[in-house]
Amino acid sequence: MTATNRPLGVLWRLAPLVRPHLGRLALAVLALVGASGLLLVYPLAAQRAIDIGMHATTTDALDRIVLGLVAIFVVHAALVWLRHYSLSWLGERVVADLRALVVDRVLRLPLAWFHDRSSGELVGRLASDVTAVEQAAAEATSMALRNTIQLLGALVLLFVIDVRLTLVMLATVPPVVATTIYFGRKIRTMSRAVQDELATVSGHAQETLGAIATVHAFAQEPREARRYRSGVERAFTRTIALVRRRSWFFAGAMTAGYAGVAVVIWLGGRALIAGRLTAGELTSFFLYTGFVAGAVADLANLWAVLQRAAGATDRLFAVIDTVPEIRDPDAPVALPAGHGAVRFEHVSFAYRSRKGQHAVRDLELAIGPGEVVAIVGPSGAGKSTLLSLLFRFHDPDAGCVRLEGVDLRELRLAELRGAFAMVAQEPVLFAGTIRDNIAYGKLDATPAEIEAAARDACAHDFITALRDGYDTRVGERGVLLSGGQKQRIALARALVANPRVLILDEATSSLDAESEALVQAALARRQDRTLSGNSGRTTIVVAHRLSTVRHADRIVVLDRGSIVEVGTHDELVARRGLYAGLVARQVLAS
Repeated sequence: MTATNRPLGVLWRLAPLVRPHLGRLALAVLALVGASGLLLVYPLAAQRAIDIGMHATTTDALDRIVLGLVAIFVVHAALVWLRHYSLSWLGERVVADLRALVVDRVLRLPLAWFHDRSSGELVGRLASDVTAVEQAAAEATSMALRNTIQLLGALVLLFVIDVRLTLVMLATVPPVVATTIYFGRKIRTMSRAVQDELATVSGHAQETLGAIATVHAFAQEPREARRYRSGVERAFTRTIALVRRRSWFFAGAMTAGYAGVAVVIWLGGRALIAGRLTAGELTSFFLYTGFVAGAVADLANLWAVLQRAAGATDRLFAVIDTVPEIRDPDAPVALPAGHGAVRFEHVSFAYRSRKGQHAVRDLELAIGPGEVVAIVGPSGAGKSTLLSLLFRFHDPDAGCVRLEGVDLRELRLAELRGAFAMVAQEPVLFAGTIRDNIAYGKLDATPAEIEAAARDACAHDFITALRDGYDTRVGERGVLLSGGQKQRIALARALVANPRVLILDEATSSLDAESEALVQAALARRQDRTLSGNSGRTTIVVAHRLSTVRHADRIVVLDRGSIVEVGTHDELVARRGLYAGLVARQVLAS
């Protein structure tokens, strides 16, 4: 069953979000019932006023009717305010909680889940689906209850006034229902197609804006504009087709409804002439018929809204219900005290998209506390995969990875990842201040700790030279800073976390010579302080630029997912193996 044809019962998945607020819901329903019931009094007042006015010689009775209506107006207005505020509050509360649930789940899903999806399309989809649910939760529920009460109440009073005329009026309902069912199915399918197209367009726009510097650098603004325009035009075409279908739906429903009204007017006029109905009764009958027609029309429109909301709810809960493959164990083990002992035991791993093609194969590697180990090798050798396994972004297909002697799968994810800190080739900074970005490594870091980490990262001097110092805003993804400045702030962020294992993933490969020298000096300074303090911090360095790893305690050379060489820089050069060849090629290239 597709999402567009899901039964409305899926909306009951929202019930747990409403349950904590049942008191407010009950108050809203009581206000809604009261307000809807008072509306049914107006036609009776009109009937009474007309019948009295045709025979009365004074206005006393009419005055009393009008005064009663004024009192009813005041009470009705208060009930409408209470109903609208309560249901709107409840709807917005449900949508806010639903947003939080979705984001909370998305943030905990493994990286492999995101690799199968476009982040831009995901954001667009979540926005459109939550909007559809919001429309149903904040508006449709109120309208559905109000119209249902008015429909039932008006039908009862219509039967009281004239049974035969009411049955004739009701004969117009089946054509309206049939029209709703016929067009409703088409509309649901077309609405889903429009939502999908808009999500795709939103994804393209987000992707383009996220890479705006690359777009400008290659002068591809016209191409991206054409691509966006093309997507917008496709969405427009689908939307117009949907509008056309809805127009036929409304035209068909209104034609059936107005044809019924014409018949009722004709029969009602004959009943008035024959004396079976008074003028007031006929007037109230027409007013109640209008109530019924309006309620049926609104409920027909609400059907499409609820169908969209059902499909959106189903898709959102598909995300919420996703059980992460990478998650905390049922009975986690506490991480023992230590200084970063890491061990890969016969580890093999292949990415889901490349089954049968191992990124790492039967790898055995032990890294002792306080050791500086460099991992090098050609592209595709498996270097980044090792880091992913270390952070438990993926679990090995065979073997295990241990930290302080404990299998990573037995540790809580937060405790495991808190033992590591990484500085990547392209560090990601958040759109806040420099202080915020450094403190991201330790949210409760004191100003003194932040400054100490910045000094260790050789960043303090350039930070204090800025007009706002540590309170300088860096822009989205740190665009207001240079590459070297961003890298040193990322290093300070890693250092302030005081990890057991510091990981440098191509941390200097994209820097100029001056920036690289500063970062290398910061790393050497930190390592010297670490060793002299006898804390034994482990450092793992992944690098293509081999000049950055020549002073490592050990260099591990990977090729096609396996370790092919291990030793110091001088030892490996003397062996004239793969490492020596990589060094020779870089010397020639320089």
